[in-house]
Amino acid sequence: MDQPTVRHVTDSRVLAALAHPLRRRLMDVLKVYGPCTVGQLAERTGQAPANVSHHLKVLGGADLVLEAPELARDRRERWWRLRDRGVRWSNTDFDADPAARAVADAASSLNLDRHVALVRAWHAAPDEDHAAWGDGPFSTDKWLRLTPAELAQLSDEINDLLARWADRPAPDDGQRREPVFLFAHGVPGQP
Repeated sequence: MDQPTVRHVTDSRVLAALAHPLRRRLMDVLKVYGPCTVGQLAERTGQAPANVSHHLKVLGGADLVLEAPELARDRRERWWRLRDRGVRWSNTDFDADPAARAVADAASSLNLDRHVALVRAWHAAPDEDHAAWGDGPFSTDKWLRLTPAELAQLSDEINDLLARWADRPAPDDGQRREPVFLFAHGVPGQP
């Protein structure tokens, strides 16, 4: 089943389910590899199947993942998939309720921690991994002078570009394609 939408989250209970490092990682694994069984998720995350199963139930209760029974070969096998292609939220959607805003802030902080941890892991990778990728991995930053509307336009353009790369069918050229993590932040700031 296709996951055509990016879900805009406005329920702090959904963000609370997301605001856990393993649950965030499970969602990433499902995004990269598609539907998986509990055993496959446990293997990819180095977690016990019972722990993975518990966290999938939390994610399922928040309607972030769904069972995919059509993939099961028998009644004991349970497959899971993402409900949506992605999720997004704006912390300002939770301003009316201080407790909900605290959950949104925690989810945003965890998200940023996850992003930075993935980049740090790459920098700590062995030299042979770096050599295999050559000049492909990159980081960049720019200081721009923008209005809020211009920043929103830039955000849309970057998201459209990333969606084109994410949604493209992999060429049938015999080359092995590895998961690549890319993130960008555009926020007002002072140097």
